[in-house]
Amino acid sequence: MKHIAVLGSTGSIGTQTLDVVRSHPKRFHISVLAANANDELLERQIREFSPALAVLVDAAAYARLKSRYAGQTKLACGRQAFIDAAAYEETEIVVTSMMGFAGLEPTLAAIAAGKDIALANKETLVVAGEIVTRRAREAGVKILPVDSEHCALFQCLQGERRDKVEKLLLTCSGGPFRGKKREALAAATKAAVLAHPTWQMGQKITVDSASLVNKGLEVIEAKWLYGVDYKQIQVVVHPQSIVHSMVQFVDGAVMAQLGSPDMKLPIQYALTYPERQPSASDRLDFWRMRDLTFEAPDMETFKGLRFAYEAGEMGGTMPCVFNAANEVAVGAFLRGGIHFLDIYDIIEATMMNRECVLSPTLDDLLEEDRWARSFARSYIKSKKQ
Repeated sequence: MKHIAVLGSTGSIGTQTLDVVRSHPKRFHISVLAANANDELLERQIREFSPALAVLVDAAAYARLKSRYAGQTKLACGRQAFIDAAAYEETEIVVTSMMGFAGLEPTLAAIAAGKDIALANKETLVVAGEIVTRRAREAGVKILPVDSEHCALFQCLQGERRDKVEKLLLTCSGGPFRGKKREALAAATKAAVLAHPTWQMGQKITVDSASLVNKGLEVIEAKWLYGVDYKQIQVVVHPQSIVHSMVQFVDGAVMAQLGSPDMKLPIQYALTYPERQPSASDRLDFWRMRDLTFEAPDMETFKGLRFAYEAGEMGGTMPCVFNAANEVAVGAFLRGGIHFLDIYDIIEATMMNRECVLSPTLDDLLEEDRWARSFARSYIKSKKQ
């Protein structure tokens, strides 16, 4: 039986991870559950899975849970407790399904403790790819991608030599505004932005999908996961979300991974790797499938993808600045404080107002994240005046 810690257990990936565990009760055991502030859902998860440890970052949420729960699971509170939970002794693999930059320190703590990582928190590699991958190599830790696209690439590369890879083809649904031009997006509502055509996801990643920032984050992530240059990473819009990604080799052969748009498939593969186990996910019916279409992304309208390539190619601290500015901008959009297209302006202004440190330490990255968030908030405030 494999012992699992789920960091971000009340979010979209976290809850789907627990669905996978329910399907294989004799194969997996939940040792740690950790969340930010959803004490009611976390309590239900504790009562169902009986982990040894459960953590809430938010103090008020922790107090509410503590007042109701008196079972065997140990409860802990705070940011440091969340980080420490990633290194819990019993755990063998840590599912990092928390959102944003906040995933970096827990992931590094898990690596330092020798835990394999089922990586759903792409920002960890975006902001600190060199540090994270180096430490994982030194610790002999596996990083198993949970993103559907990166899980697809990972599967296509099994048994293949990395020096024979010519190109990684990252597929992209195009989001709810595929084919639209900038003028049509000026008055985009929150409801329209969150109406993703093929995937059911959390709000932040759904906004990122609409802006193509999410695909940009995956481009940077791919560079670190697979050791390729940015010129070897090509984004392909595929609205059906059936081909999850492809690898083109030096002889011209292309290998693709196909499947239904169901995140439980890559989650289960990461948890069972290198084995495959039966699942209840929908199967593709190739007798009924009619069209699989592909097109180039519009990086002039959807500038988030272009900014990500620029940040990645600059390297150093710039991907961290890019990510932090986007997190602040998306938060402001979801609160109704800015328009959808303002997200691009905030990212661009933040990147243009910061010099890049090419070989950053972890402390440098923490400072860059703090600075970029402060600048982005100030920029938003100045535009309202």
